[in-house]
Amino acid sequence: MLVFTRRRHETIMIGDGIEVRVLRVGKDGVRLGVTAPAHVQVHRKEIYDQICEANRLAAQSAGTDGLGLALQRLRAGTAGGRDGGA
Repeated sequence: MLVFTRRRHETIMIGDGIEVRVLRVGKDGVRLGVTAPAHVQVHRKEIYDQICEANRLAAQSAGTDGLGLALQRLRAGTAGGRDGGA
């Protein structure tokens, strides 16, 4: 782990496009501002963990139910509601 000491209004750069700025330091915590490209998702760790868990559960249920259903449709020739190209 890389550890930084920064004061208010000082920044840390991650790569070429992500800037983390110390906005405020108080007795209860530090307020950070993050500037990142639109394609980079930025989340608090607890939110990120919830997203990962939801994705894991969705993949698990798709793997058992959704994948089996899609395979059945493909075998039956009714995938995606197409009617043979008409």
